[in-house]
Amino acid sequence: MTVIHDAGLGAPAIRVALVDDQRLVRSGFTMLINSQPDLRVVCEAGNGTEAVAALQATSADVVLMDVRMPGMDGIEATRRILAAAAATSAPSKHPGSSGPKIIVLTTFDLDEYALAAIQAGASGFLLKDAPPEELLEAIRTVYRGDAVIAPSTTRRLLDHVAPMLRRSSPATGVNAESVKSLTTREREVFRLIALGLSNPEIAGKLYLSEATVKTHVGHILAKLQARDRVQAVLIAYETGIVHP
Repeated sequence: MTVIHDAGLGAPAIRVALVDDQRLVRSGFTMLINSQPDLRVVCEAGNGTEAVAALQATSADVVLMDVRMPGMDGIEATRRILAAAAATSAPSKHPGSSGPKIIVLTTFDLDEYALAAIQAGASGFLLKDAPPEELLEAIRTVYRGDAVIAPSTTRRLLDHVAPMLRRSSPATGVNAESVKSLTTREREVFRLIALGLSNPEIAGKLYLSEATVKTHVGHILAKLQARDRVQAVLIAYETGIVHP
């Protein structure tokens, strides 16, 4: 486990934690991320156990989490990190005040571990061989909380497992009641979120301002008790709002 203290130069940077069992991978990601003026790696960990300990010692806004590691894997680490954050959450100026946003890293497009990680509370997933600019934008996107990570990839995964989700999810009944509480307009926005549209795209399609869309999205997430848009997409598939 390595904790790296922020240099504190200029405006506060987005604090990133790296969790991967390969030191060279972590080193490469660290150099890439620290090359950006708005991003800063604050800690590294080589497995899930180290990640849980590291994020108790220092706070991060976004975690890049390898899904397959010896010992505690990325799925269990995601679950424990978010559970600990929820238990100790307090008002914060950071968008991820209820805990860090977690992006799981996988080597396969339809990796079943990616779905399990999203169900555990991750905010999305990304292929390890994604272009550098895609990785950097993913960190910023998750930090903002205003778009789904790699919507086409996420949709392909959810399309693949949607029938299983609707059969096996114990939360489907509760989620169905939450969906019923949405207004007609909120339901329209919810469906477009599930189809992978961003706020500007939703605004254009429904002839609304982006500010109005952002307000609707906030209400939707609150009513669904969803951490972010990826969790909302999962609920949409579980409840049949969208279909493969």
